[in-house]
Formats: sequence, structure tokens, C-alpha cells
Amino acid sequence: MREYLVPAGYGTGELVEKRSRFIGQVWQVESEEEARSYIQAVKKEHYDARHNCWCYRLKNGTERYSDDGEPQGTAGQPMLNVFQRQEISDVCCVVTRYFGGILLGAGGLVRAYTQTARLALQDAGAAAVGEWTQVCIPCSYALFERVKLEVSGVDGAVEEIGYGADISLFASVPANAVELLQQRLTELSAGAIQLQIIGSALRPGPREEIQ
Repeated sequence: MREYLVPAGYGTGELVEKRSRFIGQVWQVESEEEARSYIQAVKKEHYDARHNCWCYRLKNGTERYSDDGEPQGTAGQPMLNVFQRQEISDVCCVVTRYFGGILLGAGGLVRAYTQTARLALQDAGAAAVGEWTQVCIPCSYALFERVKLEVSGVDGAVEEIGYGADISLFASVPANAVELLQQRLTELSAGAIQLQIIGSALRPGPREEIQ
């Protein structure tokens, strides 16, 4: 079940427009406190920049942005619009501008901040958060590598491995793929392997490209 999209990881992008250098950064965040910690870190790192404009958007509906001294409406809101259009949540973006001495005008600023935020998001990629099922798969050492391939074959992820007389493989798989995984394991082991469901949770899936 696909719930919502988040950044798949950290992303960055750069743009030079009429000698002004724009540096965009994107992170996945879970709270306003986490977003503001990234914003403050960028301001500290790029203390000598003319502007550090930012925005963040959380799944709970919270949206904030700042033009950080740029003309009103030319930076923070256009950046936020990038994530609204892509329906990306739990995201924080900061675009740093080093002024190049040439004024860009309101339209030029909007385009530059929009494009820089988009470049950073494209670099980060997106991941669909959905319902995943945690399973335990007991198997023999002889079948271990084959079982790992079957988990990967349903877009699952191996998270922990317990070694003993046999192997206990702990993995997360998309909730709608549990039945298919069991079918594959049954065919692989002639019915000897029975996975055990141990829980469920919402989590990001594989990285997807942003157009």
C-alpha cells in the first residue's frame, strides 16, 4: 500500500546564474526540530553567503519557508512549490546563494531557486512509504544464498541474520508481496521453508527517479 513520497536520501544540486552561485540541499526529516537543525547547520557552514533560503514540508501538514532577505515570494515559496507539485513530504530544502553582483529580478530569482531545489530533489530521488511486513525465514545453510535472492526478487530487504544449527533470516518485504514470497520459498524448498510474520510497519521503499 503506497502511502506517500519522501526523499530517498540526501541530495544536492548547483546552478550558476549571472555569476550568482546557488547551492541546493535536500534531506528527509521527521520533525520541525530536525528540519531546523539542518537549516542552522547550513547557515553556519555558509555564513558568508548572501542568502540561505529554506523550506520544509511534513506529512502532518506543516509547511514553512523563508526568503532570508530575498524579495518576498521569490525564494522560499517557489522552493516549497517544487515539493508540493511532486507530492514529497517529510522534506527539508535549503538553497544557498552567493551573490555574483548582477541583479536577477523577481522572475529570475524565482526560476533560479525553483531550478536549484528541483536539481537537489532529483539528486536525492524519492521513495514511496508504504506498509511493509517483517518476517523471519528459517532455512538451511545450503539454501541461504537462494533465499536471499528470493527476498530481493520481491523487492524485500534482509535486515538481520541469525546463525545457529540453521539460519534465521530476518527481512522486511512489501505487505502485498508476502504471499508471493512464500510461494517462491515453497517451490525452492519443496515445502520445507515456512516464513513467520513477526510485525508490520510503514517504511520507505526503493529509490525512484524524479523527472
